[in-house]
Amino acid sequence: MKDVLEWFKENGGVKIISEPLDVELEIPHIAYLDIKKPNAIPLLFINPISKRLDIKYDMPVLMNLFANKKLTQDIFGQHPDAIANNIGWLLKMKPPKGISEKIKMLPKLWKLKSVFPKRLSRRGLCQEIVWRGDDIDLAKLPILKTWSEDGGRFITMGQTYSVNLDGTMSNVGMYRLQEYDKNHLGMHWQIHKDGAHFFHEYKKAGKKMPVSIAIGGDPLYIWCGQAPMPSGMFELMLYGLIRGKNAKLVKSITNDIYVPHDVDIVIEGFVDPSVTKIEGPFGDHTGYYTLAEEFPVMEITAITMKKKPIFHATVVGKPPLEDKYMGWGTERIFLPLLKPLAPELIDYHMPENGVFHNLILASMNPLYKGHAKQFMHAFWGVGQMSFVKHAIFVGNDAPQLTDYENLTKHILNRITPKSLFISEGVVDHLDHSANEQFVGGKLGIDATGDMVANDIELLSDDELLSRIQKLESEIVCLRQYMIDTANPICVISVDKQKSQLHLSNTLSSLSIHIKILVVVDRANNYLDNPYMLIWRVVNNIDATRDIKLVPFILVDGTNKSEIDGFHREWPGDTLCDKATLESLKERGLVQYDEALIKKFGLMEF
Repeated sequence: MKDVLEWFKENGGVKIISEPLDVELEIPHIAYLDIKKPNAIPLLFINPISKRLDIKYDMPVLMNLFANKKLTQDIFGQHPDAIANNIGWLLKMKPPKGISEKIKMLPKLWKLKSVFPKRLSRRGLCQEIVWRGDDIDLAKLPILKTWSEDGGRFITMGQTYSVNLDGTMSNVGMYRLQEYDKNHLGMHWQIHKDGAHFFHEYKKAGKKMPVSIAIGGDPLYIWCGQAPMPSGMFELMLYGLIRGKNAKLVKSITNDIYVPHDVDIVIEGFVDPSVTKIEGPFGDHTGYYTLAEEFPVMEITAITMKKKPIFHATVVGKPPLEDKYMGWGTERIFLPLLKPLAPELIDYHMPENGVFHNLILASMNPLYKGHAKQFMHAFWGVGQMSFVKHAIFVGNDAPQLTDYENLTKHILNRITPKSLFISEGVVDHLDHSANEQFVGGKLGIDATGDMVANDIELLSDDELLSRIQKLESEIVCLRQYMIDTANPICVISVDKQKSQLHLSNTLSSLSIHIKILVVVDRANNYLDNPYMLIWRVVNNIDATRDIKLVPFILVDGTNKSEIDGFHREWPGDTLCDKATLESLKERGLVQYDEALIKKFGLMEF
């Protein structure tokens, strides 16, 4: 991949947009709408500008690199399942018996020589241009501001390279980075990331931490940066395994961090553990803003780049986005690493509208009563799986995990309130629904058993809504799903004035007509859109607070406040800037209507 752009042109195409467009809101909004198309391809903005800073940038912005499943597979160079098979073989590898077995192993063993990165003694392509001292200025890079309420411009596809204090472990992670001024970046290290672990070593020792941020190069570098490798393993080892050739690294100019020689841009510097600054807000991949919070600061000592660099960026917000395809590769490739910890695991899947850590589906071979609940404990205790909030387990007789409609029917025909297991544990840094940051509810559902009796007395939507409204005036709309199952899902929207958990008592007389009741706010929720309803509910609930099991299963997916006993700030969800979208639409750069706005929750409605 000597020329990434040419490679993209040859592997599905690149849409080139030549109109001058602002890096603040305009470019991100186009990319945000475009990636939601079924035929999305990468976008190259060749004339990025900053109206606020009065700058015309001389480097293009490349977005939606992982635009579709085929392109993602092409980036890997093979199907992710083939990579998973190689990892599985390594995990199960045993000493060969006899000369014939040794000969058979040679081709696979030969591939392992490419796993470990090579350090070059010369300068890399990424160091053809060097900015130091007064030349350093982040404003000269086309860094994006995606959402109106973002705290500033953010690097969204940077590869953050670091080493631990004694230099024995290297790491690359994909973290957002906020531009503060010409030579300072905010380092958004989440608690479970290796970069954060390294930082605490330097902080304890009272030393500045060297860090280098790479932008661009082979897209596989980017994917490796978000791969959930076991702690202490350098993610670029995966690059060598997948590419079949060693990652070639060069030393940064002003610190001892090694980065890939052929990336487009490198931002070098040091993080002083004694210095923090407010970072955010930022419209994140959850589809909600993460709130402003103190984070470490990187002081930049050099910026290097190719002679003709391309600035890679991604846009995050409500699904679907390109992380859907990056996540697809991740879940397929890392399946073998889960199986040794849960041998009866068949497969797992993270739907993109569950924003990965909020919902996981898994199939297994249940061997005894309670086996699924044992799996739940295993999942919640393994690496990044420990941050998963909601896990649903089905048996080996279930439909494919991606056959959502039939799988949902299968699940609903096999659960009762006793099938739900509610626990508590660590939650993702970005989770906003827990009463306490980092600690919140977990919900596991055991759908591995036999079908349950169907004893519900169904009413039409209109009749059920009429009866409900006689008992509770806040309820404004109702829609029932999966009415041909033992556990239909009744979704209601409310003009909320009080906690909705009272509905388990208020509506108890209707329990013969209701099995599962899901409550959402009226504002910005369209009851005919199950895709975004799932997104909303799994984001908004804490299982220990928002689920009641009698006289029916009640799930409160509304926004929380003091009336719910919730005392943290509740963030807003990411919404496109109306004026920006209207301007882009007038210029023929985007297309949307009310149906699209409701389908993806683009703006308030």
